[in-house]
Amino acid sequence: MASLLKVDQEVKLKVDSFRERITSEAEDLVANFFPKKLLELDSFLKEPILNIHDLTQIHSDMNLPVPDPIILTNSHDGLDGPTYKKRRLDECEETFQGTKVFVMPNGMLKSSQQLVDIIEKVKPEIQLLIEKCNKVKMWVQLLIPRIEDGNNFGVSIQEETVAELRTVESEAASYLDQISRYYITRAKLVSKIAKYPHVEDYRRTVTETDKKEYISLQSHHFRTKESVCHST
Repeated sequence: MASLLKVDQEVKLKVDSFRERITSEAEDLVANFFPKKLLELDSFLKEPILNIHDLTQIHSDMNLPVPDPIILTNSHDGLDGPTYKKRRLDECEETFQGTKVFVMPNGMLKSSQQLVDIIEKVKPEIQLLIEKCNKVKMWVQLLIPRIEDGNNFGVSIQEETVAELRTVESEAASYLDQISRYYITRAKLVSKIAKYPHVEDYRRTVTETDKKEYISLQSHHFRTKESVCHST
């Protein structure tokens, strides 16, 4: 049965031109761009900044001094004893809800510079990977026949390739979001340190957060390299 769908000839020519352009660009990506990018990523993975074994080196000093503790006495204006002590403690619980922070004593609290350097290097690579994977995915989708007769093995491979490219895009986008969450989490912890400078656990948590992010950056860069390798 003849198809009843009629496509304007001018539109058809534009669509064909679009398909040819996508095909040409995607083939160039697979043949030239991805192999070169693989070598670049491999070189970056060998740099000292991504091969730090002592993770304490990536942590930056909080630069927040611990103030002298407030000393409370048990007597005031001739009053002493457990009753007055209890009243004073109750007043402290109501009054001292952490330290009020109006300005940092030593200026702005900076991020871990080593992590910032790595993130600023990795982020453009992630964004580029998403863009290039999207183009290759579109190319593969254009190669898939609209109607397949029976169990076409070639079509099955193409569909699996598209699914794999979608996974790479999703993981890359998710990691961009993780970078933002790292900064937000660290900022909240630093705010807690400023408010409760005597609590050592907050300071240790910032250190552990920096270590975790460094390991995550290493791991993601390895996965980016693997994704590019599979695309070549």
